[in-house]
Amino acid sequence: MIPAERDGSADSPTPGDEPRAVETPASDTPEGARLDEAIHAVEHQLSLLWRRGRAVSLRLSRQVHPDMDPSAYGLLSILRRQGPIRLTELAGLIGVGKPTVSRQITFLMQLGLVSKDADPLDGRAQLLHLTEHGEDTMARVQDARREIFRQRLGEWDTPALDALAENLERLNTIYERDGL
Repeated sequence: MIPAERDGSADSPTPGDEPRAVETPASDTPEGARLDEAIHAVEHQLSLLWRRGRAVSLRLSRQVHPDMDPSAYGLLSILRRQGPIRLTELAGLIGVGKPTVSRQITFLMQLGLVSKDADPLDGRAQLLHLTEHGEDTMARVQDARREIFRQRLGEWDTPALDALAENLERLNTIYERDGL
């Protein structure tokens, strides 16, 4: 099954749907063999980057609280970026169930990092947001994260960083298009 276009007329694709068919050279041609080698190299490097990214996320989450799971740190990052949001919307953004997010939010509320308030547009619903303590904590930790990036990427020239950002954006756009 090929995912539907995101024009609002069809359901969004779900993980596991096949990506769109794209014309690529056959693997048994020189161009196809080179493409396969390049894709393998990208796959390998992305695997290393994701593993290292998880290690950095763990380190950053521990800066917030020694018992914090990196996924809870991710929720704090989303709340900081998005502002007040309903629990169901937050769960949808990260692609997990409401009970999973609810447990993490309860932990974050116990730490005084997150609060719930009535939604002014619908009094039955509640909006999650960072507390002042949560905002201060995330500002401190995200400053540390940016410093990590600066240390790792500071030796790159600006055009190389721009090219990296552009290519990562292209890759993320493909994943988003394919519902991931």
